[in-house]
Amino acid sequence: MLNTFINAFKVKDLRKKILYTLMLLVIYRLGCTIPIPGIDVEVWKGLIQNLTLFDFLDMLSGSAISQFTLFAMGISPYITASIILQLLTIAIPALERMSKEEDGRQKIEKITRYVGIGLALVQSFSIIITYGSQIVTSDPKWWTYATIIITSAGGTAFLMWLGERITEKGIGNGISMLIFASIISRVPKFLIGLFQGLIVGTQVWQFFLALALIVALITFVVHIDKAVRKIPVQYAKRVVGRKLYGGQNTHLPLKANANGVLPLIFAMTIMQFPTMIFQFFPNSGAGKWYENNMSANANLPIIYYVVFFLLIIGFGYFYSSITFNPAEMSKNLQQNGGFIPGIRPGKPTGEYLGKVSNRLTLYGSLFLAIIAIVPTVVLNQLNITSMFGATSVLIMVNVALETTEALESQMLMRHYKGFLN
Repeated sequence: MLNTFINAFKVKDLRKKILYTLMLLVIYRLGCTIPIPGIDVEVWKGLIQNLTLFDFLDMLSGSAISQFTLFAMGISPYITASIILQLLTIAIPALERMSKEEDGRQKIEKITRYVGIGLALVQSFSIIITYGSQIVTSDPKWWTYATIIITSAGGTAFLMWLGERITEKGIGNGISMLIFASIISRVPKFLIGLFQGLIVGTQVWQFFLALALIVALITFVVHIDKAVRKIPVQYAKRVVGRKLYGGQNTHLPLKANANGVLPLIFAMTIMQFPTMIFQFFPNSGAGKWYENNMSANANLPIIYYVVFFLLIIGFGYFYSSITFNPAEMSKNLQQNGGFIPGIRPGKPTGEYLGKVSNRLTLYGSLFLAIIAIVPTVVLNQLNITSMFGATSVLIMVNVALETTEALESQMLMRHYKGFLN
């Protein structure tokens, strides 16, 4: 991976893209340190200390929400908006037709941005309504509250713009890179906490067990992410004019975890979304029941983990159904004279590809669910902070591998371009 970045930095175009991406990430991290005027940060930290919703949001925002800075709302409203629009695309035929057209996809993306800004407004409004009287230190007038709400939502809008710029002119997926930068920013604090705990009395075996678990986790994630099911494909010979085409053997690669970390992020967002809604009703019995039973900090979090497990599996199949179309792939193979040995072209090929895809989706989803739940439970039993837990490792490793693959593909494209010229 390091060699890939070193080699990419030697290419002028890629060097510009890498530096451009780094510059935008630096701007993002600077924005995470600019406080919104009029907020008593210490009081705010005390209020959200034991709330799991803000632990999740703090991870995605790079500790910005715990400091109530310019980017306090983070990029999570945009992620929630993406989930809502993708669900509506399945449920509403007009949106489904729109998603299959180039102009339609651009319109859906624009709607997603507006919904994301709207959710950021709702989220910041709910925080101010619930805690405003305790955390706002300046003149508590309505325009003071309005300024804080609009500033917070504006920070989310700016982050969406940064993510789009990274995707278009930088390296990798912009939204994933912002989340990656948020988690990476918390790693030094986690490592310092581990060493301090070792000095002040944490048992040595707990310290080394935590490090071994993290190394094993990274190794396991890389191994699964690189796993590919190769389906053999043969192309029949055909004569076009005076030339003979086809007759070659190749394979169709299907990744074991083609969905990446998205099902996990979607499941986490859905689990925390009701908590955000219940903020409007701080004294409601339903809100207290949800916080006491449907959170990782509950006395008996078995319900939380079961629902979380099922959501990851469900979103894995949901996202796979959106990104992989066996019937269309079968049609493309047939049109190009390709076939899978032992499988008839057409509908049987589509059914076979669908069956293989479903098995791989189940395998990848189970991997995500187990890797997100089991290490977290183990770390909690050891009384070790989950700041650098399984979910964080999973997101970081996936984004790092995707970025490396993007750099490798761009270098390969430039290599072939130079060869042909």
